[in-house]
Amino acid sequence: MKRILFVLLTIIGLSAQAQIKMPAASTTQTLSQDFGLGKIEIVYSRPNLKGRAAFGNGSLLAPTGSVWRTGANGATKVTFSDAVTIGGKTLAAGSYGLFTIPGEKEWTIIFNTNSKGWGSFDYKESEDVVRLQVKPETTSNSTETFTINVDNINPEAATISLKWANTLVNIPIVTDIKPTIRKQVTEATTGANVNPNVYQAAANFFYDLDKDYGNALKYVDKAIATNASAYWLFLLKGKVQKELGDKKGAKASAETCIKLATDAKNQDYVRSGKALLESL
Repeated sequence: MKRILFVLLTIIGLSAQAQIKMPAASTTQTLSQDFGLGKIEIVYSRPNLKGRAAFGNGSLLAPTGSVWRTGANGATKVTFSDAVTIGGKTLAAGSYGLFTIPGEKEWTIIFNTNSKGWGSFDYKESEDVVRLQVKPETTSNSTETFTINVDNINPEAATISLKWANTLVNIPIVTDIKPTIRKQVTEATTGANVNPNVYQAAANFFYDLDKDYGNALKYVDKAIATNASAYWLFLLKGKVQKELGDKKGAKASAETCIKLATDAKNQDYVRSGKALLESL
């Protein structure tokens, strides 16, 4: 009896230990992308075609006209650390479920408050925050594994791209970072002990992003006052003066940039200064 009990316990122990680990049929990916002053994080599962049709009537994966989880397994989760605007509507910072309705000529893109459901079984249209229509594109190369990326990244704009089989769908996203940076400029340049480096950062912001050339000139002059040999600052000043219509001033700044850059043996800025002169 004891021998039988020992054998049974041994079998049970071996059964408990015996496990077979297999790769997931649809692997999970976490994508983190800096955007604006914050981040976009996307967590989704990536199904493979395996010879099947990704889209279209009767597709086993993402049939035309049906709500799709935009991936596999759980709902695709998109988290914005800062507010963004999609389809003309503002989404507050937070996590959203990304659902789609594929179509032949047009896709419906859905951001929904439910980011924790399984697939699209828990999807409720009443929980939609944003719906927009986008036109799919046909690609020359087929993508076997469903892929989401954040592409075309600019300071205040980007696209979330969905790519599978020969289909590419781009979802445009924008964010407004200018009010936050204006506030930072005010705070950083106020007071008795201002870090001289913030003047250059402020000038670059007003020139490149805010297109406020008056303030750009104000801050580049403050930056030059702290470092009169900074040829890169004279190049920036010349560009600002050009935008303000001051060609004479822009010419003088470009020439100063060339001279200082030549003395510093920086040929990149010598060429940039000459290019600015030629553009006047």
